[in-house]
Amino acid sequence: MLKVKLIEHTPSPEKVVASAAKLCYSQVGVDEILENLDEEKTQKFLDMLMTYGHHSPIEHVSFTFAIEGVSRSLTHQLVRHRVASYSQQSQRYVRLEQFEYIIPPNIEENEKAKEIFMRSMSRVQEEYNQLVDILCTEELDNLVKEYLDAKGLVNPEEIEEKQYRNIKSKAEKKAIEDARYVFPNACETKIIATMNARELIHFFNHRCCNRAQWEIRQMAKEMLVQARKVAPVLFKYAGPSCVNGPCPEGGMCCGKMLDIRKEYEIK
Repeated sequence: MLKVKLIEHTPSPEKVVASAAKLCYSQVGVDEILENLDEEKTQKFLDMLMTYGHHSPIEHVSFTFAIEGVSRSLTHQLVRHRVASYSQQSQRYVRLEQFEYIIPPNIEENEKAKEIFMRSMSRVQEEYNQLVDILCTEELDNLVKEYLDAKGLVNPEEIEEKQYRNIKSKAEKKAIEDARYVFPNACETKIIATMNARELIHFFNHRCCNRAQWEIRQMAKEMLVQARKVAPVLFKYAGPSCVNGPCPEGGMCCGKMLDIRKEYEIK
């Protein structure tokens, strides 16, 4: 199940952005930049920024989201937004004894399709486990032999227990590094993403759109909900591109622009 949590953000993000804008448009110095910058003036500066298309000041604030219950298919799309930082659960170092997976709604709602899908996932888990066992055994034999040769030993029983555990751990890590190749795009993953507000708005433009893939659209909508809670003015006009102008999709337009504008309007 999708879980999105805004775990950190720049303190007082809207005031920080307004301060940056104020510095651009007035003669004040750094000592006076926050003077008389109340909520009303902060909102005025932010509205001015969006009207002028002067978006560089909003790059001064960032938002960090912890995300889980999403597929590798989603994160392959997410990391294409390159003005961001990501940390994702590793399949190279984490052995997935029982991997979780995301079922697309169209498959979930079709009994026959779901049966095929789940059978495929079960087979992948079995084959992954088999690959890990086979590769780990082979690599362990190689590492033990290398260690014995290096130390001038003959019998594996001569290896100290702690050292043997280290060798076995190395063998397993190398095994899961190759065995992970059988995992599908459906494989569930966890990721932390940090974006500045300008990139985040750009992300919402593309991924809240009806033409975005269903899973990343669902995630983007939840991210926007949480971002608006801490910076409602900054993200007042955030959402798919058609919220603030014509649809950029041309002949592929969903034709629901008025409904979408109503959906993303701050109540």
